[in-house]
Amino acid sequence: MSPQKKPRLAMAIATALGVGYLPGAPGTFGSLVGVLTAVLSAVFFLRPASIRELFSLHPLTDAVFSDNHFLVPGSDIHNSTLALPLVSALGLLVILGAIGVWSASRTADFSGIKDPQFVVIDEVAGQHLTLLLPLIPIALPHLTEHLDLSTYAIFFTLSLVNWKYLLLGFLLFRLFDIWKPFPVRQLEKLPHGWGIMADDWMAGIYAAILLRVALHFGLLGWV
Repeated sequence: MSPQKKPRLAMAIATALGVGYLPGAPGTFGSLVGVLTAVLSAVFFLRPASIRELFSLHPLTDAVFSDNHFLVPGSDIHNSTLALPLVSALGLLVILGAIGVWSASRTADFSGIKDPQFVVIDEVAGQHLTLLLPLIPIALPHLTEHLDLSTYAIFFTLSLVNWKYLLLGFLLFRLFDIWKPFPVRQLEKLPHGWGIMADDWMAGIYAAILLRVALHFGLLGWV
């Protein structure tokens, strides 16, 4: 029987381009990758000309930047443009989940280890869940009735570059990922990549709940 061909693409994804091979604490490094990619996506949508205003704007005050990169507030085009961060973030969660299960399965099968330490795509996905879920409106069907979409989209994006929000989200996710309260540890028993990914998804959900509480009570100021 010929040796199994190394799944290079799957391993590159599962290890977050080699981050999982860093010594010491690969899970922590994977979580940091999740934080970094969330920040980079936020900066991309804010556009370079508006980065200078990141720390001078309150997320729920004037929802329009002063330069010409944003269109007239209240217009359909303006709202559609500023909705991109939310739509893209949700799409990223789905994509990360799908390729995470696939790449983790292929990598685990090749290595002969049920849950290799160097697989960190699960931490990346779990960290994204932690940071994105608290920013999604609970009453989503009533979004257009109760909340201006352009204002909300800027709040969503600027939250992902709020250092207090990012730090608390990172610490909470690491806490639940290490602690593994019910049913986090039990989800590890799922077959193949599902077991590798699902426990971090659940840890991310627990962390997101507490992060949402912190947001609700205004514990994450912008100064």
